[in-house]
Amino acid sequence: MNRIIKSSAREPITDVSAGSSRLGDLYERSGPGAVRLAFLLTGDQAIAEDIAQDAFVRVVGHLGHLRDPGAFDAYLRRTVVNLAKNHFRRRAVERRFLARATAPEPVPGPERTMVDRRIVVDALARLPQRQRAAIVLRYYEDLPEDAIASILRCRPATVRSVVARGVQTLRSELREAIHA
Repeated sequence: MNRIIKSSAREPITDVSAGSSRLGDLYERSGPGAVRLAFLLTGDQAIAEDIAQDAFVRVVGHLGHLRDPGAFDAYLRRTVVNLAKNHFRRRAVERRFLARATAPEPVPGPERTMVDRRIVVDALARLPQRQRAAIVLRYYEDLPEDAIASILRCRPATVRSVVARGVQTLRSELREAIHA
């Protein structure tokens, strides 16, 4: 027995099964992208899943208050970036420890592709949070500079500068890793 429930974004959903289905569909559509974005920002799958779920819950909780409910994905991306930034603020001591930790020896053989990915992810994790966020949004999410600027709350020229410095740092670190 399927019932169609009509409600606006500002009205609470009274039929739990219909609301759960709509939320489930929304999460299935937006959730995996949020997890991937969070993973690229944090470098840790478990933390990425936690951040993505927290971001989804926060944005859905404020869905009735959003200026443009149709821009759910943009709000979700911004919330993921903010939660990742907050995670690293809380984990400052852990970050310093990880920065001093030595990288494992690369394993030769068919696993080389995974090792190469790990080197790139590790190099990305060593970037400052703002550079990492700008690079991930630019090259992974393939967002234009204007969209990145609104997410990072800066000017497009600043985005270009931050991305350029981050790419330069990544290149030098990857050269060192390849020649090591």
